[in-house]
Amino acid sequence: MATVDQVDRSLAPPSGTRYYRHSVATRICHWINVVCIVVLLGTGLNIFNAHPALYWGQFGADADDAKRWLEIGATDDAAGQPQGMVKVGDVSVRTTGLLGLSTSADGTPQAIGFPSWATIPSWRDLATGRRWHFFFAWLFILNGLVYLIAAAFSGHLLKDIVPKLRELTPSSVWHDLVEHLKLKFPRGEDAKRYHPLQKIAYGGTVCVLLPLMVLTGLSMSPGFNAAAGGLLPQLFGGRASARSIHFITTNLVVLFVAVHVLMVLLAGPYNQIRSMITGRFDTGTER
Repeated sequence: MATVDQVDRSLAPPSGTRYYRHSVATRICHWINVVCIVVLLGTGLNIFNAHPALYWGQFGADADDAKRWLEIGATDDAAGQPQGMVKVGDVSVRTTGLLGLSTSADGTPQAIGFPSWATIPSWRDLATGRRWHFFFAWLFILNGLVYLIAAAFSGHLLKDIVPKLRELTPSSVWHDLVEHLKLKFPRGEDAKRYHPLQKIAYGGTVCVLLPLMVLTGLSMSPGFNAAAGGLLPQLFGGRASARSIHFITTNLVVLFVAVHVLMVLLAGPYNQIRSMITGRFDTGTER
């Protein structure tokens, strides 16, 4: 008959296996990106607040009603009270307290696109916001190029980031989606590879969203466009259209980051964050 100690050992799951998952280049680039994205988002919102509206076409201004597709601002309701609103096309949604109208540092209502707690700096300062935005934008670009070159030479880009055609089949994507919805994360040897949804998210962000965000950002730079002969804004249908696409891609990147952080928390934050610091990832047990 088995002893209590033997029973305890038989029920205990075998220890997981740690393997080297993230290279030094990947880890350094990852944390530089974290800093860059935080600063770029905060300064970008400060810049957006200078004119909280978006247009399609070459130019955009207060008089271009036909070209305006998004507006964040404040207006008076039927009782004459100010209220924040977000207007997309002809549809207007009340957003008092968050967008359009929020509480300032001194406690008074303030008509502003994005609230001060979300911007860098927290007060309206277009010049400072632009300087910081441009500096970290170039740091972000250079860091991204280093990551892509290192990932290409190591094979990480094609192996783990770019999805293969067989991984994009409806059955493969659906199966992976169901597993995620059930919070069934890969264990053991299966945890050593990236799965369809991971590759679609990472590949789409690294190879599509981020380059598009960078190119549309450069389209709004007068100095860069002067050096490039003014061709880049035309690629997106005009500078106002480039600003709109830049705003959309930025929000999609923010959505990616939010889902990414959520998956890290659900899959085991200690193991996930440790692997991005030390490079070592514990695959866990097959069970």
